[in-house]
Amino acid sequence: MTVFSLKSKSRWLFVFFFLAVSVGLLSLSTQRQPQTDPWDEPELGCTSIMAGRLATIDGSVMTAHTCDGNYRQWVNIMPHAQHYEGGTAKVFMGRMHTETSTDPRNITEKGEVPDVKETYAFLNTAYPCLNEHQLAIGETTIGGKKELYNSSGMFMIEEIERLMLERCTTAREAIKLAGQLAKEHGYGDWGECITIADKKEVWQFEIFGAGLREKGAIWAAVRIPDDHVGISANIPRIGELDLKNSDRYLASDNVISYAVEKGWWDPKSGEPFKFWKAYSGQKPFSIREYYVFSRLAPSLNLTIEAEELPFSVKPDNKVSVRDLLKMYRETYEGTEYDMTKNLLVEDRKSGGMAKSPLANPWMSRDMFTLLNTLKPGVMERSRTIAISGCAYATVLQCRAWLPDPVGGVCWFAFDNPAQSARIPIFAGVTELPPSFEICAQHRFRTDSAAWAFRRANRLATIRWADAKEMVAAVIKEFEDKAFEDLPYLDKRAIELYGKGDNPENIKETQQFLTKYTNDFARAAMSKYWELGDKFWTMFSRGF
Repeated sequence: MTVFSLKSKSRWLFVFFFLAVSVGLLSLSTQRQPQTDPWDEPELGCTSIMAGRLATIDGSVMTAHTCDGNYRQWVNIMPHAQHYEGGTAKVFMGRMHTETSTDPRNITEKGEVPDVKETYAFLNTAYPCLNEHQLAIGETTIGGKKELYNSSGMFMIEEIERLMLERCTTAREAIKLAGQLAKEHGYGDWGECITIADKKEVWQFEIFGAGLREKGAIWAAVRIPDDHVGISANIPRIGELDLKNSDRYLASDNVISYAVEKGWWDPKSGEPFKFWKAYSGQKPFSIREYYVFSRLAPSLNLTIEAEELPFSVKPDNKVSVRDLLKMYRETYEGTEYDMTKNLLVEDRKSGGMAKSPLANPWMSRDMFTLLNTLKPGVMERSRTIAISGCAYATVLQCRAWLPDPVGGVCWFAFDNPAQSARIPIFAGVTELPPSFEICAQHRFRTDSAAWAFRRANRLATIRWADAKEMVAAVIKEFEDKAFEDLPYLDKRAIELYGKGDNPENIKETQQFLTKYTNDFARAAMSKYWELGDKFWTMFSRGF
C-alpha cells in the first residue's frame, strides 16, 4: 500500500502550491444560507436524483445526494442501540463543520425529545443517509421565502434525518415523524428538501419554517410514481397537492391556510394552489433539473425556456445504478452548456484548433472573470452536476428482494464525484476505516481518507486534458470491480444470513460485508494517493 507522507517543510510547500492552483475552488460559505438563485453560488447546493422501483433495471428504489459545500466529510457508523424507558434524546446544532467525529467545536445543544426503546444503526454522513433497514435519504437546500425562517425552532434538517433513520423503517413513517417533530419542537433551518426511499417507494419532502410567529413548519411530500424518476436541485418543485390522495400526497395541516393568510395564494383567483409558487415564487427548475430529465426522457422534448417542468418523468429506458453514477459525473461536456467549449488554442500536432489542455469545468471564479475580461463572453457559467466543491456524494440503492444488510447499498464518493471512485458501503457494515472519520475541510492531513481523493483531484485539474483519461480509468477500474463482485456478495450474504432469525448469522453477515467494504475502501485510497503522486511528478517542473 502506497501512503503519501510529507516532512514539515515539504508539507508547507504543498499547501502553498495547492492554494495557488486551486484559488477560489474551496472558498465556500461555512454557514448554510438560503439561495435566491442557485446560479449565483455554483459551488453551493446539492443534487438529489430519485428513481422508483419500476423505473430501474433491477427493481431497486434509489435516491442520491451530492453534499456540495464546506460541510464535514467525516463518516462513521452509528450502531444499533437500546435505551431506557423515560429517557430523552438530545438534539444538536453545529456538527456540520467539525473536523473529526470527536471534535466538540461549535456544537450546541438545541433541546431534547423523548427517547425510544430501540434505535437503528445508520451511516452517519453530514446529512445521515442509510439505516440498517434500507431506509435511505438524500438532501438539497431549497431556500424559499425569507419570511418563513425561524431560528428559534429546535431542528436543523440533519437532526431530523438522524432521528428518521434511528426510528423508522419506511419512507412514510419517516415523513410523519418529521412532520410531528417539526410541529411539536419547531423547525429552525432554511427551506430543505429530503428525498426519502425505502424498499418499495421514494418520496420528495419539502419543508419550510412557519415564520417568526410560530415555531412549527410548513411541509409537503409527494411520492414519485414507481415508474418515474425525480430530481431536487436547490429549488422548491412540489406543485399541486391532491390531499385526498394520501397514497401520493402528504402535507402539514397549515400548508394551504398559511399561504392564504399571508396573501401568497388567493382561493378566489381561479388558479390552482401550487406549493412551490406559494412558498418560493421562483422558477421551479434550472439547468440541472432540465438536463437530467432531458437525458433520461428525450422523447418528451423538454425545453429550458418552459415556465415549469413535469414534477417527475418516465424515463425512455429503465435506469441502472451505473446510469445514475454517470449522471453524477456530468459537466455537460459536448453540449451547448459546456462552459469550456470556447477555450480553444492551436493544436501543435494537427495545426487546427483544440480545447486548451488547461481548460476544465471547475475553474475558479477568479479564472472565469480573468478569461472573460480578456475575451468577453468566452465562458458562460453553468451550474454543473459534478463540482469540485463537493464534500461527498452518495447514490443509495434499496433492494427489496435481498436481506437488509446487503440489500441497502450506499455508493459513496469523497470530494468531486466526477473524479473520485465510488466505494460500496452496505447497510450491514458495522465500521469503516479510521481515516473516514477525519474531514478534509480544515487542514491537509495524510491520515484523512478524504484527502487521498481531494489531493489527486485538485492536481488533476492543473492540466485536465492530460489527467482526465487517467482519472476516468481509475474510476472505471473500481466501478467494474464493484459490479463484478456484487452478484457474489449478494449470494454469499444470503447464505450467511439464512432466515435472519439467528443473531450469530446476522453478525457473520455483517462481518463479511464490513470486511469487503473496508478492503475496497483501503484499495481505493491507496490508488488515489498513488495517482496524486503521479500528478506531482507530471507537473513537478511546471504546467
